[in-house]
Amino acid sequence: MSRAVKMTRLGTREKLEARLAELGLSLPIDDEIEEEGPLSHAFDVGGRSVGNRFAVLPMEGWDASPDGRPTDLVKRRWSRFGESGAKLVWGGEAYAVQPEARANPQQLCANPRSAEDLASLRKTLVLAHKAKGDRTEDLLLGLQLTHSGRFSRPHGELLPRTAFRHSVLDRRVGVEDDRAMLTDDELDGLIGDYVRMAKLTEAAGFDFVDVKACHGYLGHELLSARTRSGSYGGDLEGRSRFLLRTIEAVRSEAPALQIGVRLSVFDRHPFIPGEDRLGVPETSSHQPFGASDDGLGLDLAESHQLVEWLAATGVTLVCTTAGSPYYNPHIQRPAFYPPSDGYRLPEDPLVGVVRQIDATAELTKRHQGIKFVGSAYTYLQEWLPNVAQAIIRAGRADSIGLGRMMLSYPELPRDVLTGRGLERPLVCRTFSDCTTAPRNGLVSGCYPIDSFYKRRPEAERLAEIKKGLV
Repeated sequence: MSRAVKMTRLGTREKLEARLAELGLSLPIDDEIEEEGPLSHAFDVGGRSVGNRFAVLPMEGWDASPDGRPTDLVKRRWSRFGESGAKLVWGGEAYAVQPEARANPQQLCANPRSAEDLASLRKTLVLAHKAKGDRTEDLLLGLQLTHSGRFSRPHGELLPRTAFRHSVLDRRVGVEDDRAMLTDDELDGLIGDYVRMAKLTEAAGFDFVDVKACHGYLGHELLSARTRSGSYGGDLEGRSRFLLRTIEAVRSEAPALQIGVRLSVFDRHPFIPGEDRLGVPETSSHQPFGASDDGLGLDLAESHQLVEWLAATGVTLVCTTAGSPYYNPHIQRPAFYPPSDGYRLPEDPLVGVVRQIDATAELTKRHQGIKFVGSAYTYLQEWLPNVAQAIIRAGRADSIGLGRMMLSYPELPRDVLTGRGLERPLVCRTFSDCTTAPRNGLVSGCYPIDSFYKRRPEAERLAEIKKGLV
């Protein structure tokens, strides 16, 4: 592999295209951003007009109260999402359907006051949107419902609930026998937890819920449960049964809601630090969902089939992503700087960006009944608007999803759409501090760029942690 090159060194189109060619890649890139161009065009989702092509992606906060309720930090984040100018907001948050389903002890989760909490968060976001002079009739707001499965950590220590025995991942989370595996009866009961949260979300005025199936969490892990016996494993029909049954139950009990799915459309074997901490795959006999037989390449055949089934259940939105932040973060979230518990880059992050963009384009072309939101754009930095506009113009995605960029620069969509251009000091440089901080028990936020977090006492602690990692 050629050494990764920072995006800041690719400041001209010629340099970027030369680097892409060197890597054997191609990306559509527009020279100029049009004020009333493709990114500003409305599009239809389930009969609703969504005002532009930017989307706020869901994130997993580490700053809720111990009982899973929004704090001032959570409310600040949601207000900034409302100010962003993006018209599709995927809730901005992963909301656990039960307290034990949290991936960290400060994640939003179901609690006795969930109904008022959700209504308050929605109001916060909508009022912030209005305060910027934006219409709200073309705003589509959803909430991601999740169970963290293997990576459940509701009280600080791992408390894994798994879909199947995995020789590599079991060892990583301390699973030694079948006791951590959810039974079919438990999965049947869990569907009821999703339904209860969906009904509260509907009552709070949200437009859709996301039944999460990505990043190694339960809904995603089940898609790879080839060795699981019973109703929820084996062939693709069995491995998809929990996701599809949950969607059908939500549709029956909360009919006013649209339903989306954030889906890891492909995966890879877990990676570990090898020689000189370079990331290498830790292979096993387990074939990940969306991967080739050897677990190292791409095979979207099952992804296409699953999307067909999703469309048949009435799903209107799919947000594409890949892999997991826990065991192959370079696949999931291309970044120049790895998180504290990661490994040195096994590929230039541009490879990961193009891999996700191309997979989204393939799905978008084949499945016309669903709107697709793409991911992995943040790494493009200053080139993000130029590539995003070209992607939408070519019909390779319906919406451009932004995750990490929303923490450092939430008003990027507004600045792009109004022709103001980018504020370069606010552009996310993928330092991965938004991952390193929570992994070390600190509240989530952008410490390098957001002045609000720079002034917090956690910033000093984070600097000490990073020094210790050198």
